[in-house]
Amino acid sequence: MTQPPHRAPDVLGRGSWPEARRIADILRKETIGGVLLLAGAIVALIWANSPWADSYEALLGFTVGPEALHLDLSLSKWAADGLLAIFFFVAGLELKREFVAGDLRDPRRAAVPVAAAFGGVAVPALIYVLVNAGGATEGWAVPTATDIAFALAVLAVVGRCLPSALRTFLLTLAVVDDLLAIVIIAIFYTDHLSVWPLLGMLVPLALFTVLVQRRVRAWWLLLPLAFATWALMHASGVHATVAGVLLGFAVPVLRRDGADGPGLAEHFEHRFRPLSAGVAVPIFALMSAGVAIGGLSGLGSALTDPVAVGVMAGLILGKPIGIVAATWLTARFTRARIDAGLAWIDVVGLAVLAGIGFTVSLLIGELAFGAGTERDAHVKVAVLAGSLAAALLATVILRLRNRTYRRMYEAEQVDEDRDDVPDVYQS
Repeated sequence: MTQPPHRAPDVLGRGSWPEARRIADILRKETIGGVLLLAGAIVALIWANSPWADSYEALLGFTVGPEALHLDLSLSKWAADGLLAIFFFVAGLELKREFVAGDLRDPRRAAVPVAAAFGGVAVPALIYVLVNAGGATEGWAVPTATDIAFALAVLAVVGRCLPSALRTFLLTLAVVDDLLAIVIIAIFYTDHLSVWPLLGMLVPLALFTVLVQRRVRAWWLLLPLAFATWALMHASGVHATVAGVLLGFAVPVLRRDGADGPGLAEHFEHRFRPLSAGVAVPIFALMSAGVAIGGLSGLGSALTDPVAVGVMAGLILGKPIGIVAATWLTARFTRARIDAGLAWIDVVGLAVLAGIGFTVSLLIGELAFGAGTERDAHVKVAVLAGSLAAALLATVILRLRNRTYRRMYEAEQVDEDRDDVPDVYQS
């Protein structure tokens, strides 16, 4: 029998209908979270530059928590170490699901977005190091992260008619980007390592894993184990958010009986994504984005610091260059094709949009230079300015293609046979 010809993967492929429907649901929640994130950042900036700036600093420094467990932390520390662990737990769930049951379980489909994510991390880091050669190179990872919630909030403003292929590519890119960020934090931003708490962390993590592998959902069992894992990771010196990813990886994706339908990972994701996008990340933005600019002279001083220049150059130039170059090279190597109706300018638009680095960039800035330091303040200004510039540039590029996107979006809604599956996913 003659075998069908091997079909090359698409650079911006639409994917399957179940995956497209699931991603659309995720993006709706993340878009709402992005709006709340922006609101938190704006409130923080106004508050930090108002006559009530002292009350903002007092709020950040307010300490709460059990001293006996060495968890008497400031509210800003709880936001960075605690709330963002929820964010990375959801990222761990999403990443595992993508590679176990999602479209990315096919290595040919995964190659392009994964390569794009690596390019979007390597080139911004290189640009930062070149700008700061011989200087403050410890901030090299600040411009490497993409904030999916912020980016989706921009997409909501640009237009609601973005084709599913573009949304899928952006989400996959951001998920892999989150994994790379947590690996960077764990390896390069661990100042000291206490071995015994790290080894002790494996006990509650193992118990948590056994329970979820048996499909146990009882919060009164799982939550104490998750908290113990987080607390021991925090005590070990490794950034506590790493515990969130490990816990996410422990949750099984597939159902025990092998039947179709949502597994435990998807169940947890539905429960925790609103908490992550709607509470954890916006509160972190409120606690981290407030920086006293000090007028035009203070703003000018911050933006001329080589650290700030490196961060902005990495976000505005490094991200799109790295993503587009890696995507093009991978497409050439795998003979992948641009999906019908789309063009390389669409890859450029998404790559520029990926230069919006907010949540994780601010976190890495604090880890690199110390929260509250002058360099940390300059990083915050640079991240805000670079992300705003990337958002404006991406808006211009994507708006130029809005008519094409609208036509593709409308085609994706056609369901002539009325089987609740758009016809384009059945052709």
